[in-house]
Amino acid sequence: MSFVVIIPARYASTRLPGKPLALIGDKPMIQYVYQRAMLANADRVVVATDNEDIKTAVESFGGEVCMTASSHQSGSDRLAEVCQKLALSAQTIVVNVQGDEPFISSANIGQVAANLATSDCPMATLSTPILEAAEVFNPNVVKVVADTAGHALYFSRAPIAWQQGGFEQGKVMDLASCQRHIGIYAYRAGFLADYVKMPASALEKLESLEQLRVLENGFKIHIATAKDVPGMGIDTPEDLALAQEAYRQSRL
Repeated sequence: MSFVVIIPARYASTRLPGKPLALIGDKPMIQYVYQRAMLANADRVVVATDNEDIKTAVESFGGEVCMTASSHQSGSDRLAEVCQKLALSAQTIVVNVQGDEPFISSANIGQVAANLATSDCPMATLSTPILEAAEVFNPNVVKVVADTAGHALYFSRAPIAWQQGGFEQGKVMDLASCQRHIGIYAYRAGFLADYVKMPASALEKLESLEQLRVLENGFKIHIATAKDVPGMGIDTPEDLALAQEAYRQSRL
């Protein structure tokens, strides 16, 4: 199976500026992400950025970089520009791996690419069981429900599917039915080019979830339970401190 990994890497993070360059041990965060993507047996791994310092850092460890416009509003827009610049065919499978995921599972990267390759959907993603009831009510934890064929029905920051008689009281009666969406996506390059031309949809804007644009426009998203429990992403200085501690304990 052939696929390409593209890693959008922005310097201007609100909560942690310069995040891709933050050191964990003696390496910048983006290097860990790149190395894990390489272990997924991708044909090509490319960092997409608009920042010269990130470009220099990636090239210093032998990585490939594609410079992109600074005006992009989302990682999907940045990916689409890279696909165009690299002249990828419409059928090329492209996996979007975020540049702030140093703990990302290589197995999950390969899994989402393989799932798309064997599906008639134009896009694929992953989920994982929610293990703590508090996460069901946390709007920062995106929930997903799917049909029996492995197609996503809906994504939401709200608790779904509604467990009548329990959720009204803030109680989870059936944790086994609750799935958290993992923000890793595989697209066919041709669909990605079409997707970024679609206007933001009503539900997308309401929930602030880009993937809802796909569903609202009548396309299917393949979804499956991830092989590995996903590692933490790095959003804040506190997250970075935890990652640095994990490094000291040889867990990264």
